[in-house]
Amino acid sequence: MTISLPALSDIAEDLIPGVLRIENSDKEATTPIIVDMLRSVYPHDQVFGQFCPVNAYIAAPPREVYEYLADTRCLEEWTYSLRGFTETDEPGLWLSYDRLGDQTKCYVRTVANPDAMTVDYHCAWDQGRHLWMIYLMRVVDAQVVLNKPGSVVLWTNCRHPFYDENPYPETAPANRPVWVGDFWDMFSAGHQLEMDNLKAICEYRATHGLPIKPEWMK
Repeated sequence: MTISLPALSDIAEDLIPGVLRIENSDKEATTPIIVDMLRSVYPHDQVFGQFCPVNAYIAAPPREVYEYLADTRCLEEWTYSLRGFTETDEPGLWLSYDRLGDQTKCYVRTVANPDAMTVDYHCAWDQGRHLWMIYLMRVVDAQVVLNKPGSVVLWTNCRHPFYDENPYPETAPANRPVWVGDFWDMFSAGHQLEMDNLKAICEYRATHGLPIKPEWMK
């Protein structure tokens, strides 16, 4: 059963334009938006076939953005479909549900380096023994690279061969029609949608005097 955490409880969600989450835009409504973000003027597979890079400037302090991202529970807010985070009996390993796959379990361990401000999410559908889906993120001080205050967030995902075939089919729920790799061609647009969510949430809090990492996460 999915557990509802107090995500965005410090903000009325409809006050942040452009945030798309499964609660306010279901899969059927969001798919055309993502499809429209794809462009036919370049070979999509050539650009995004092996790696999926997404980057953004965020008008919020880099250390605060890093500390927010370093807390696994932030994924409850800015990702499109990961919900119901609870920590497992194994310290640092969290269980959530990816609602793209109905009630698919998604395990997450966050590996963060405060000196480099890197945040790597080690994830997997269905089982928590082998976290092979790695989402690599880095927060950079925008003053250094863009000569203005704020943060630059770099996010890269690598096409692990398991995206093409489920390595642990025995752990999958019965009759699930999709596998996470089925969405790879849409990762660039889907991750951009989520990066836009991250930007909108952080900037809203920054401009309204709210802590980037909300009180409920402390």
